[in-house]
Amino acid sequence: MNHSPNSTDAVNTDTNDMQPSVFLRHDRQFEENRFVYPVVSRRSRGLSIGVNLNPDRVCNFDCVYCQVDRRSESETRFVDMDQLLSEMESVLNQVVSGDIFHSKRLRDTPPILRRLNDIAFSGDGEPTTFVNFDEIIERVAELRRKIAPAGCRMVLITNASMFHRESAQRGLRMLDQNNGQIWAKLDAGTNEYYELIERTKIPFQQILDNITSAAQQRAIVIQSLFMNLSGKPPVDDEVDAYCRRLNDVVTEGGQVEYVQIYTVARPPAESFVSPLSSDQLNAIAARVRQSCGLDVRAFA
Repeated sequence: MNHSPNSTDAVNTDTNDMQPSVFLRHDRQFEENRFVYPVVSRRSRGLSIGVNLNPDRVCNFDCVYCQVDRRSESETRFVDMDQLLSEMESVLNQVVSGDIFHSKRLRDTPPILRRLNDIAFSGDGEPTTFVNFDEIIERVAELRRKIAPAGCRMVLITNASMFHRESAQRGLRMLDQNNGQIWAKLDAGTNEYYELIERTKIPFQQILDNITSAAQQRAIVIQSLFMNLSGKPPVDDEVDAYCRRLNDVVTEGGQVEYVQIYTVARPPAESFVSPLSSDQLNAIAARVRQSCGLDVRAFA
């Protein structure tokens, strides 16, 4: 069962038009849970169970478009494995029974979106920075096999900064064994633009090397967010450089399942950041598709 959106030359609007508000509820607090939260995802086109391994809001990137408020930090600086697994088991059981859609948060979810597409490791920071990342993947995979529908994927939403670590490598291999998929962030083509929007000390080349290495071992999804900065979209030269980076990955033996082109959906960290229009996204997607020959999917 494949819940990925269909390839298209235009922005996916069918489910957005149906009930746009449901896509905006990405609060990572659900009931009394600390680590596990359900959301209806526009890119997954259905229900996604999020796993937040960074409830302290610490991240090794400080992206200008991030919706996480990093000016204050919560008190938890570790992941309680037993609590996380208990929350995951409870949410999975609510999904399977359908009770999850009786909650105030999800009760107006359209019928077409009332399907569990994935368990997504994402949250308030970079999930692979967690020291026991591989153990978390293994234990959650056990629950997925035990409770979730057979088609449920395990998705890692990541900036690819820690792929070179052995614990991350083990975690990626466990994803491979459990219907897993990697969504790796690539938002820039040039080092200057990368430093401007990601605001991190991690070298751009490290990200590129890690993405290429991961893609050489399995097909990955590239997720790329484009935006207006002070009212201006990315210049043509930057988009061209981004296409060259994608082509470099493929030339070096990397496998790209498809590319997600999307924009800001919720209030960003910086006021000078604003979303692109559907036409602007479509134009970028068309250029990437023509330049790289890849499956490119745009999301408003």
